[in-house]
Amino acid sequence: MESKSFLKWVLLFLIVGCQLIRCSVTYDSKSIVINGERRILISGSIHYPRSTPEMWKDLVMKAKDGGLDVIDTYVFWNVHEPSPGNYNFEGRYDLVRFLKTVQKAGMYVHLRIGPYVCAEWNFGGFPVWLKYVPGISFRTDNEPFKNAMRGFTEKIVNLMKSEKMFEPQGGPIILSQVENEYGSVGKALGSAGHNYMTWASNMAVELGTGVPWVMCKQDDAPDPIINTCNGFYCDEFSPNKPYKPTMWTEAWSGWFTEFGGPVYERPVQDLAFGVVRFIQKGGSFFNYYMYHGGTNFGRSSGGPFITTSYDYDAPIDEYGLIRQPKHGHLKKLHMAIKQCEPALLSAEPVITSFGSLQQAHVFSPKSGPCAAFLSNYDPNNAGKVMFNNKHYTLPPWSISILPDCKNVAFNTADVGVQSTKVEMQPSDSNLFSWEMYTEDLTVSDESSTLTATGLLEQINITRDTSDYLWYTTSVDIGSSESFLRGGESPELLVQSMGHALHVFINGEHSGSSFGTRKHRRVAYKEKINLRAGSNKIALLSVAMGLPNIGGHYETWETGVLGPVALYGLDQGKRDLSWFNWTYQVGLKGEAMNVFSSNTNSNIKWTQGSLITQKQQPLTWHKAYFNEPHGDEPLALDMNSMGKGEAWINGESIGRYWSTYANGDCQGCHYAGTYRPLTCQLGCGQPTQRWYHVPRSLLKPTNNLLVLFEELGGDPTKVSIVKRSMVQ
Repeated sequence: MESKSFLKWVLLFLIVGCQLIRCSVTYDSKSIVINGERRILISGSIHYPRSTPEMWKDLVMKAKDGGLDVIDTYVFWNVHEPSPGNYNFEGRYDLVRFLKTVQKAGMYVHLRIGPYVCAEWNFGGFPVWLKYVPGISFRTDNEPFKNAMRGFTEKIVNLMKSEKMFEPQGGPIILSQVENEYGSVGKALGSAGHNYMTWASNMAVELGTGVPWVMCKQDDAPDPIINTCNGFYCDEFSPNKPYKPTMWTEAWSGWFTEFGGPVYERPVQDLAFGVVRFIQKGGSFFNYYMYHGGTNFGRSSGGPFITTSYDYDAPIDEYGLIRQPKHGHLKKLHMAIKQCEPALLSAEPVITSFGSLQQAHVFSPKSGPCAAFLSNYDPNNAGKVMFNNKHYTLPPWSISILPDCKNVAFNTADVGVQSTKVEMQPSDSNLFSWEMYTEDLTVSDESSTLTATGLLEQINITRDTSDYLWYTTSVDIGSSESFLRGGESPELLVQSMGHALHVFINGEHSGSSFGTRKHRRVAYKEKINLRAGSNKIALLSVAMGLPNIGGHYETWETGVLGPVALYGLDQGKRDLSWFNWTYQVGLKGEAMNVFSSNTNSNIKWTQGSLITQKQQPLTWHKAYFNEPHGDEPLALDMNSMGKGEAWINGESIGRYWSTYANGDCQGCHYAGTYRPLTCQLGCGQPTQRWYHVPRSLLKPTNNLLVLFEELGGDPTKVSIVKRSMVQ
């Protein structure tokens, strides 16, 4: 009996031991170690809220087909906890469903909890209510902030544990990230920044996920946190301890787009060159940011002024289509890297120089084939080198991979994948039954207004429930004023902290002014038409997404903060800044849910015959359409519109703005150190013309399209188009 009992315990020990070995994630100086095995891991960012659940499987499978091992995503606090203690994990925010989709594909996950994400996302991913927690100061040694951050981080970790999502539980998550690109912010804050960073590290580790934690761009990340690199290139990066692996959490595949700016692309030859530079220096994990960028649906884009499209020139485009040659060239790169994996993980590189701009990095393990990387850093000229008694020609700004130290399996500049051309083509669906409803500026709902002396900050009033805030006051003009008898009209000055401004005098649109991402402030100074007696001045301040980056950006102000003044009256300047101002959050159409499929009898829609005659500002337009045939991705062509927001069947597909791109679109060459200004497209055209309409939002017939137009575009020229690959 005793021997049987002993054998039973031995067997149990072996089973448990095997489970521990089989389900573990650790690291050493060479790489992440999964189930006791070192791995070269290739990752790509796909953000679940920027696509629809119906797209997730296809996106993940295309990523796997491209040679990826890992899907990387942030966790977006503001969508998951829209108000304190109230959580949302449904629809596009179903994080668990997304991770299980990745798991079913046989891939791993890097879950970047943050919870600060940056990501050109509204308020950097923080919920706006967080700004109003008493005594709070973001991302520093501040107890209210740390308590809130700990609460959300624990919520996500506990959710992942309950769903058995961490690798030691048999799940896909092999890495987690706490905080995000905090290094420079922390240094600026001194000891408070260092204390906060140390606290965040300890807090994360104490949650006991069973997988390593990382901090990106955090050179002083304490053990056991792995510090990692973000950037266009990371071959000069080394971790802060020799026993940590060299990891690149964001290899930027392109760049984001802002309204009024060009579209940026990054040549795949340079992206591949950057990756191989990193690998030949001993890097073992790299993640493409983005692999699929997707769409900033609703009011999720940050910046401000970030476009609704978050395409990012990624290998899978905004609509879910493969972008060639980027996807295919990188796939071949990944195959070549995997051929070198045994040598990369078991040897250190021996570097030989062939001159000032050519090198060989050779990995020669004690057993098995060696691997070599022949590099040419000359951006202008090809290089000819002799390696292992054999001549090799290296194109400019390129690296050749030799998995057996003999034969070239891949060269970063030699693109053998055919480019695909994608066009927006007309669909077989027409918009019909146009109607319009113009905001009534003559009457306000006093029950929903606030009156105060002086000018108030916008977000403090709206709490970001709407992009729009009305500032309204009255000015009395005496009948003896000179301008009423043929003199020069007075001039109105309005200074705003951003982001856009529409001025109405006695119910008539007097003009508009717009900021930019770099210059958010808005200045309006124009002559206006006033009459004797009382004059109503109404200023509509428009937010274009809240900031997502910068030191204590939660303190940055938005809206009309003055001065507001009249010039040119007989008595000179009249300062209106400290008049009584009435504040109205949002638009009447928003309050009545005019974009909803449920009809509201209180809304007086005007039939479409008058639309082209009256292109008025602050107008709602609606029409219906049937789902186009086929399976191609769909978009709205908004070239005829001005600025506003669009809804399909009650779901906002994002802000639109047909502002034209300013830039320097002088062509693009892959060789030489890349920066976004290197390769610009679309100058002189609308920054964004087409807006993604996911097919999952549609019904077979009678789909409702609602547009809110700030400026007065022509909705009858809006069309449904399909995104098609052409030969």
